[in-house]
Amino acid sequence: MAIPNIRIPCRQLFIDGEWREPLKKNRLPIINPANEEIIGYIPAATEEDVDMAVKAARSALRRDDWGSTTGAQRAKYLRAIAAKVLEKKPELATLETIDNGKPWFEAASDIDDVVACFEYYADLAEALDSKKKTEVKLHLDSFKTHVLREPLGVVGLITPWNYPLLMTTWKVAPALAAGCAAILKPSELASITSLELGEICREVGLPPGALSILTGLGHEAGSPLVSHPDVDKIAFTGSGPTGVKIMTAAAQLVKPVTLELGGKSPIVVFDDIHDLDIAVEWTLFGCFWTNGQICSATSRLIIQETIAPQFLARLLEWTKNIKISDPLEEDCKLGPVISRGQYEKVLKFISTAKDEGATILYGGDRPEHLKKGYYIQPTIITDVDTSMEIWNEEVFGPVLCVKTFKTEEEAIELANDTKYGLGAAILSKDLERCERFTKAFQSGVVWINCSQPCFWQPPWGGKKRSGFGRELGEWSLENYLNIKQVTQYVTPDEPWAFYKSPSKL
Repeated sequence: MAIPNIRIPCRQLFIDGEWREPLKKNRLPIINPANEEIIGYIPAATEEDVDMAVKAARSALRRDDWGSTTGAQRAKYLRAIAAKVLEKKPELATLETIDNGKPWFEAASDIDDVVACFEYYADLAEALDSKKKTEVKLHLDSFKTHVLREPLGVVGLITPWNYPLLMTTWKVAPALAAGCAAILKPSELASITSLELGEICREVGLPPGALSILTGLGHEAGSPLVSHPDVDKIAFTGSGPTGVKIMTAAAQLVKPVTLELGGKSPIVVFDDIHDLDIAVEWTLFGCFWTNGQICSATSRLIIQETIAPQFLARLLEWTKNIKISDPLEEDCKLGPVISRGQYEKVLKFISTAKDEGATILYGGDRPEHLKKGYYIQPTIITDVDTSMEIWNEEVFGPVLCVKTFKTEEEAIELANDTKYGLGAAILSKDLERCERFTKAFQSGVVWINCSQPCFWQPPWGGKKRSGFGRELGEWSLENYLNIKQVTQYVTPDEPWAFYKSPSKL
C-alpha cells in the first residue's frame, strides 16, 4: 500500500457531535518525533470544556436516539465507523506515524486492528440484546428475579500515545456497544487520529453526545474528567504514577476505575528451544516492537546459562540488522521514541545502568546516521543485578536487560521479581514445563513460544502494579454495564405476614 502525502487536519474539540473551539482558545503543538518539527496544533481543553462534554453525554443518555437504542442499532453505528476507518486507512496510518513515530507498516497494521475491533464489538452489541434480561432461579416460589444489563452511564476514557487510535478503540468500541456515552481524553503527545475518529463519527451520523473527544493536558482536561461528579466511570491506560492519581481522585466519589498501567515483563528462554533464530527473533520483537514503547514489552531476558553465550551472540547479529530510519521509509523496523522528554529519560536509564556496573553490550546511544529526531539504538544490557534500576523500572524504550539462570526455580523467582504483573513469556520445547510456568507467572497475560501477539477476543490486563480490570473480549463490555437485580413478589394479593395486622389484634 502506497504511503500518501497528506496535510495535518486542523481540528477543534469534538463535543455534542460538533467541532468546537476550546472555551479558552488554547492550543498545543504537534511535534513530529522523526524530525523534531512542529507540524500542527491540537486544541487544549480545560475544565469548562469537560463540563460541556459531560452535559452533552448526559443529554445523549436521556434521548431516544442514543439512550433507548438496542444493541442491534448501536451495532450499525460501530460497523459504519469500521467501514470509514478502513476507507481512510492509508491517511490514518500516515497521520499516526508522523504523530507517534512508529514505523508506517506497524501503524497500518494497527488500523486493521481498529477496524476488526469495532466490528467485533458490533457483534457483541447485537448479542447483548438477548442477554439484557436474564432470569435467576430462586428457592422461593413467591418471588421471581431477573437481572438487567444496562449501560453504566457517562464514562471517561483516558488513552496513551503508543497506540493512539487502537487504544482509543479498545475503550470507545465496548463503551458504545454497551450503550454508554463516552468522553475520550487522548494523550496530548499523540492525538491526531483520535480527533479524526470524531470526524468519522460525524460522517456516519453517530448521535450527538454519544462520544466527545477532548484533547489537552492531563492536569487541565484529564483531572477534571476524573473528578467530575457526573462521570460514572474512568478507564485509563498509562503510567503507574498517573494511575495512582486517577485512583485517588476517583475514590473521593467512590467511582469505579479500570487501570492498565506499566510493566517490566520477563521472557524466559530455556536451552531446549525449538530453533535459535526463531527464539532470537521473538526476543527482539517482544522488546523492540513499537520502538520499545509498549507496556507489556518483555524487556527482561532471563536465559538459561548453558546457551547464553551463543544466544547473545546471535541476538547481537540480529539486532545490528534492524533498520532504524524515518518511520515513513520502506522496511523501517525502528523509529524514534515519542518526545524529547522520553528520549532523555531512556538515555538516562542506560547511563544509570552503566554507572551501576552493567555492561552495554550493544546500542545505548543515537544512531550515527540520524542527526535529528528522537532516535535511540536498540540496546542490550548484560551483567545486570536485580538491585539495579534497569532491572526494576519500566524504561518504555528499545532497551533489553539480560540475566542468566540455572534451574527452573531460579527462573521463576527472577521472572516474578518485579512489582509489575502484565505479561510474561516462556520459550521451551517442553510443554509440561511451559504449563508449570504458566501457573507460576504472576501476570495477567502469558505467551508460550512467542511474545506480544495481541488479539481482540481474549482479555487483556495485569495484576500487581500493572493495574486491574480487563480490556478486550467480552470482559471489556462488562466494564461498561451496570448489573441490576429486579425481584418481584408474585402473589401481591397474599400478605407477607411478617407483622401482625392491626385489624386482627
